[in-house]
Amino acid sequence: MTQTRRTWLLVPVLAALAACSSPSAPSATTAATPPSSGAPSAPLTAPASKPPKLVVFMAVDGLPIRQVLGYRDQLQPDGFRRFLDRGAWFSNAYYGHGYTVTAAGHSIMLSGAYPERSSIIGNEWRDPKTGEVVYNTEDTRYQYIGHATEPHAGTSPNNYKAETVGDVLRTVQPGAKMIGISGKDRGAILPSGHKGTAYMYMSSDGQFASTTYYMAQHPAWVDAFNNARPADQYFHKSWTPLLPEPAYARSVPDGQPWQADAGNGNRLPAVMGEKLDRPGPKYYAGLLPSPFADELTLAFARAAIEGEQLGADDQTDILSVSLSSHDYVNHAFGPESRLSHDHFLHLDRYLQSFFQYLDGRVGRDNYIVVLTADHGFMDTPEWAKSQGRDAGRVHPAQTIAFINEGLVKRFGEGRWVTNFSATGLLFDEKLIQSKGLKSDDVYAAAKTLAEQVPGIQAAFTRAQLAGTDTTTPYLAQMRRSWYAGVAAPLQLVPKQGYMLSSRPTGTTHGSPYEYDNHVPLLTWGPAWVGQGEVKTRVEIVDLAPTLSRMLGIPAPAQSQGRPLPLPAAVRLP
Repeated sequence: MTQTRRTWLLVPVLAALAACSSPSAPSATTAATPPSSGAPSAPLTAPASKPPKLVVFMAVDGLPIRQVLGYRDQLQPDGFRRFLDRGAWFSNAYYGHGYTVTAAGHSIMLSGAYPERSSIIGNEWRDPKTGEVVYNTEDTRYQYIGHATEPHAGTSPNNYKAETVGDVLRTVQPGAKMIGISGKDRGAILPSGHKGTAYMYMSSDGQFASTTYYMAQHPAWVDAFNNARPADQYFHKSWTPLLPEPAYARSVPDGQPWQADAGNGNRLPAVMGEKLDRPGPKYYAGLLPSPFADELTLAFARAAIEGEQLGADDQTDILSVSLSSHDYVNHAFGPESRLSHDHFLHLDRYLQSFFQYLDGRVGRDNYIVVLTADHGFMDTPEWAKSQGRDAGRVHPAQTIAFINEGLVKRFGEGRWVTNFSATGLLFDEKLIQSKGLKSDDVYAAAKTLAEQVPGIQAAFTRAQLAGTDTTTPYLAQMRRSWYAGVAAPLQLVPKQGYMLSSRPTGTTHGSPYEYDNHVPLLTWGPAWVGQGEVKTRVEIVDLAPTLSRMLGIPAPAQSQGRPLPLPAAVRLP
């Protein structure tokens, strides 16, 4: 495991523009995901202005749109409300793939390509031939600079089979800079593409580091930031609710039995490293499921802007900042919790400060900001059940055991299903061959059994995923999450309100349902995006060709999106 992923153990918890790219309208309309509008953007005339000096792309890991709008009345005037009150924002922005997880979402944002083209089907998966674990950004040829590199650490974009807006920009304009920063390796590496530079938080010591894929050693500004040990300022600092208790009446109180109680506990106020004598790996990892890791990430973003002189000349640069903490908080406590509610309010204040910094440093009329999320979140099943909803947990090992029992009855002794891989099942292909069977016949039998498991909505075979069926619910979404030769041959879809997990607490994401695929898509930069709410249904794959048009460059080659329907006052070239 990489250092950032290990934290979960502490919280169980110039020409060819968009007209050249293929549209992403879903091939099937389902109850879970509304159909793409398929409508082109408004007629385009002369450009509103020259390209911005700086594009600030931001992702809030695990932020559903329902949280942004649900707490709108408690937001500061210049954080999220900068987008909602004075920017252009899309209230019906969705992901169109089925397995909605962090790596997949981050791979889509600036490439416009679903996993069916990029091969980033999940955070990790198993090689279908060997059964070995593959982490989405692992590459054993490279190491973290100045830090231990554990097995499966995220070190390069080698597995990523798509290019990004930043890759195209740096190809056309080699002097442009593309910097990616995140609390997670995948949150930094994937948006940075192949030609950017990624920096990620190291939970061993609270520093930010890059890898030898990008450089031999850190620039002086990175060393200066790390040598100041800014993460230590939060040692024994208390995460305290921002508002009086009545303001949280719309969220679930702390200390619920389904909330993970580890790391910093599950009640506010929470003291960082409370039982420790000095900062160490447990403390640094424990910052991630708190507001302070996001504040630290934005501090490093400021250092990058100054150290790399981003936006300081007429050459457009791109800064990608993925803020990871909301995902950790939601996993541990649920998006319905007061802890998640309060974390969101802290984040809003951090964004306000960061935007005001950008106004002064880069100039209010010189940059644009785009903010989205890699996925949404489902409510904790136990909370949902207490509200009268059908919800629950599906134990992966028990699911495999049930399917294998049925396959044994039909085909004879053997461990036919060997393991989960992302959201799919792998099979013992040698066993299938030794019995003189066809793999597709075994997959079809396993599909029938899987769909008998309580909490499983559907299972799709390799033949279905490679086919052309446009009517079966959820198949189109799962097809976009399936990359032949990488993804497992039988893909599972949990029932709405259910999660595939052996953990007794916390919650997750990874389904084709609205709570997981309906996310914010917020933009600000009046000269380029205009102002107002856009209610037309759009997809996050539409962002990459839109940014490409703003920058006057071709859209990424694998992009499946089309330009966003920006407010009528703005026309792009």
